Amino acid sequence: MELRHLRYFIAVAEELHFGRAAKRLNITQQPLSQQIRQLELELDTSLFHRTKRTVRLTEAGHIFYEGATKILQQAEQTIQFTQQTGRGEIGHLEVGFTGPALSSVLPQIVSRFRDSYPNVQLMLNELRTPEQITELIQGRLHVGLLHPPLETDVLNTETIYQEDLVLVLPTNHPLANKAVISLQMLVDEPFILFPRRIGPVLYDRILAMFQKAGYSPKIVQEVIPQQTILSLVSVGIGLALMQRSLSNIGHSGVVFKPLHEPTPTLELVVAWHSGSTHPAVPNFLRVVQEANLRTPDRA
Repeated sequence: MELRHLRYFIAVAEELHFGRAAKRLNITQQPLSQQIRQLELELDTSLFHRTKRTVRLTEAGHIFYEGATKILQQAEQTIQFTQQTGRGEIGHLEVGFTGPALSSVLPQIVSRFRDSYPNVQLMLNELRTPEQITELIQGRLHVGLLHPPLETDVLNTETIYQEDLVLVLPTNHPLANKAVISLQMLVDEPFILFPRRIGPVLYDRILAMFQKAGYSPKIVQEVIPQQTILSLVSVGIGLALMQRSLSNIGHSGVVFKPLHEPTPTLELVVAWHSGSTHPAVPNFLRVVQEANLRTPDRA
């Protein structure tokens, strides 16, 4: 017995007329009658009372109709669910992101993805770059928003956003009203940085920027959470170099000012395992590409 036999039977049971049922099924009447007889032979029972003028269901036919409609509905739902899953339109997707991604591109990406794929649940995981690399390689993350270099051949990456660092200082600082600040004005200022192990390449570029200006920065604190850095800046512990997009979160007590000298760039990439077979990953990447994320202009 095949699903088409159930469809044929249901059409006749609902139309109670072989001609109308055949028209509904877009087939001729003779093959339809043959298929119904074959079904009755297979079930070893009559499903219809037939006369020259009427067709009606037998008691067995009524029972079979109830079951057949449920089976067909369930089969069609299963087929639809399977096809949607295969197209990445349903299911869940584990996404990693860093703090800078949260303050810049993540909200836009998430909003666009949910609009396009409302039946895919995004599981968002805030993780540092080294942790994301491990999770991506081991398959616990499907995609990640993180910072290069990754130093692995098993992950594919695509740059999606770049942003220059700016100076963050407390609102009551003497330089807070300056439009643009030079590194030479900061020789004696204390600075708050992230630990080098978090991002050694960016950390070294920041130090090189100061050394090019003729001095090494006075680092008084090294902390990880960006919110903690902003809080320490707001109470006057030190100044910081951070991405301008952090101003979007509206932290009180701090101002963001561009530097006169070129500053290191914070680069953000989307990464995924080169052997990934998760059907929603291509959809996520397509949304990221279509978002046309813009790198902010340097003031």
